[in-house]
Amino acid sequence: MGMAASAVGGNHLHTSWKHIVIIVITLLLLSAPSVCAQCRILRCNSDFVAATLEIGVIGGGGKEGANAGYCSALRSYALCTQRTARACRGDLAYHSAVQGIEDLLIQNRCPKTGPTAQPRPLPLPQAPLSGDICFYEKGFIQREGRPPEYLHCGVFGDPHIRTFNEEFQTCAVQGAWPLIDNQYLYIQATSTPTRGSSYTTVLTKITVILKNWRECAELQIYQAELDNVPPAFVDGSVTGRDRRGHQSLRIHSHDPGRHAEVWAKHIGTTIVVRQLGRSLSLSVRSPRAIVESYTPEQDLQLCIWGCPLSQRLETPYAHPSMPAYAHCSSLLPVRDVYFQACLFDLQVTGNLNSSISAVVALEDARAMISDPDRVHLLTDRSAL
Repeated sequence: MGMAASAVGGNHLHTSWKHIVIIVITLLLLSAPSVCAQCRILRCNSDFVAATLEIGVIGGGGKEGANAGYCSALRSYALCTQRTARACRGDLAYHSAVQGIEDLLIQNRCPKTGPTAQPRPLPLPQAPLSGDICFYEKGFIQREGRPPEYLHCGVFGDPHIRTFNEEFQTCAVQGAWPLIDNQYLYIQATSTPTRGSSYTTVLTKITVILKNWRECAELQIYQAELDNVPPAFVDGSVTGRDRRGHQSLRIHSHDPGRHAEVWAKHIGTTIVVRQLGRSLSLSVRSPRAIVESYTPEQDLQLCIWGCPLSQRLETPYAHPSMPAYAHCSSLLPVRDVYFQACLFDLQVTGNLNSSISAVVALEDARAMISDPDRVHLLTDRSAL
């Protein structure tokens, strides 16, 4: 199920984001209910995430310069914890952070002394932003005289991926993989093998990082795991901090623990996370300009290019007389990619309930794609 490091540019990508998710985000979760007003461990955590995002590497890197920058960020993280040590005495998140920093310094062979990352500069005085700058769609219409073009990415089931570019793939990827990585947003999914299978996987963790943007939004993190899809960000809030009299970030849930919607109005983006059976799913609607705001270094995004060729799976053939074909036909009459996904999941798992992922993914696509003719994505196999 796994793949050689060369296929994705080295093991650093997998281990690096694993470090961030396991250590930094966990610390945020731990600290949310217990940090007093004077303890600044949350600020230390967010400064560390911001510093690593700015240098383009999370958790180390294969290049000497990138690793040096990461070591500098770690030393700054350590210095920040030292400065808040007295106020955070007895705080579990603080002590976990200190130990986590020690581990990362050792793992990345970082000297404990040396240069540190530059602190985030205070914003320079600037002319007031227009009233609609924190509302992407409204501002776009005012500038362009038309609504923005929205793109859709869906990840569900085995997992199956419908990319922003209207491609459909079933992937055997295992571990942590970036789905979206641009100047405003980072989304990572973690896949683990299904029980009793040597090659199929399911989504078990989704991490969303909404990056700081001017006067509209501060860095915010959302994380969902199997059996825990919280209706709040990792710091316990359900909205972003009020800026300019507006809250551009908000989380809504109609089924806490199994469903959450993240609304990021400043980038016109909606993110839906669900648990369906024993798997998570993700649906994203985002403007083309936001989706395409990435650099050449941000070259691994499953929602853009799909999964690597070596990790793509074919849907097993199903004769119309087979029970799986009849079951999926009753739920999904159009022989589109969702029908193919239903067939795959049902044949692989033998569980009729597995078909619900494709059905709900289609419902999300209908809600997120304004043109009805684009909802039912067809492939060469759709004629089977």
